[in-house]
Amino acid sequence: MTADAQVSGCPAPISDRVVWSGVVAAIASIGAVGLALGLGLPLLSVVLKARGISSTLIGLNTAVAGLASLLAAPASPYLTARFGIRATLFLAIAAAAASAIGFYVFQPFWTWFPLRLVFHFAVTVMFILSEFWISAVSPASRRGLILGIYATVLALGFALGPFVFSLVGSQGFLPFGLGAAMILSAAVPLLFASRSTPVLDETPTAPFHRYLWAVPSATCAVFVFGAVESGGFALFPLYGLSIGFSEGGAARLLSAIGLGSVALQIPLGLLSDRVRDRRHLLLAFAAIGLAGALIMPVLQANWMLLALILFLWGGVVAGLYTVGLAHLGSRLGGADLAAANAAFIFCYSLGMLVGPQTLGTSMDLFGPSGFAYALAMFFCAYFVAIGTRLLRRPS
Repeated sequence: MTADAQVSGCPAPISDRVVWSGVVAAIASIGAVGLALGLGLPLLSVVLKARGISSTLIGLNTAVAGLASLLAAPASPYLTARFGIRATLFLAIAAAAASAIGFYVFQPFWTWFPLRLVFHFAVTVMFILSEFWISAVSPASRRGLILGIYATVLALGFALGPFVFSLVGSQGFLPFGLGAAMILSAAVPLLFASRSTPVLDETPTAPFHRYLWAVPSATCAVFVFGAVESGGFALFPLYGLSIGFSEGGAARLLSAIGLGSVALQIPLGLLSDRVRDRRHLLLAFAAIGLAGALIMPVLQANWMLLALILFLWGGVVAGLYTVGLAHLGSRLGGADLAAANAAFIFCYSLGMLVGPQTLGTSMDLFGPSGFAYALAMFFCAYFVAIGTRLLRRPS
């Protein structure tokens, strides 16, 4: 399998009919999880900071999410083969909700490491199976639109989560119980979609590790997005507090980033369907991400202007995921696409492992501006690596 090369022999879709019961179930479930994550990531960081934990250790604890996801990606097919898709999703929902309550129950810092491991393992399983479900019940001619809707609903959850956090705060059981309730609500739509459940019965044509490099412009893009999203959502409240904003003000800036993702994913997805080579679009997103990161310290004294820039920046950066996934789908199909999607999530998880630790350490070394410097480094690395590759291999 060659990098960025299309795999031939994939079966063509036989129908343009969308199985909406499955699409709605998968999207609604993952939307609820996105809402819980948008609430939970800043909540946990603020709680740990109030307990005197350093930004480096907070970043280390948050990075366990990436480790859990790295374990969950290759494990998901085995769990699905053993229990089936719906049963595996129900088990993942139960495990995620229980660990969300565990963050409130268990006070010692070391206990939050196994809790993070369980929570994000379960959430990753939900993401992988939901995305496969959407792809399996969506015809190729309409998959881009449906993936855009999926990304929009997920981004809406991430955007509303910090806003909910700004309302309920970080004290007491309420924010933890509310997060667990959001996760449990993801099970409701699954109860009504039993007849549209897909079956994982195909075998990929290559080992798992080959798919990590099958479409590097897509997998590297999602690695950068995973690092920026996970590290940014976890540590942005601390960055906002350190430059003089209130807890609520910092959380609302985080919501501005999420709202940008909500507003721009469908337009960006439609745009990607009209460009000749999606790699150029991904490079443009990385360049905008780099510029936005570098301008953050300049605008930090103006909340309104910073919120506007973050709105646009958040939407474009999230396009690395949406357009990267669309680019992946244009290169592969069938079982290869299913395996590549797992590799895509694996790279996203690897970014989640690297991002929080990098951003946390950079803030400890360079102060608040270290947050922006670390973000800029990720975008710059992608732009240089993939841009150089595109110049050397334009087709």
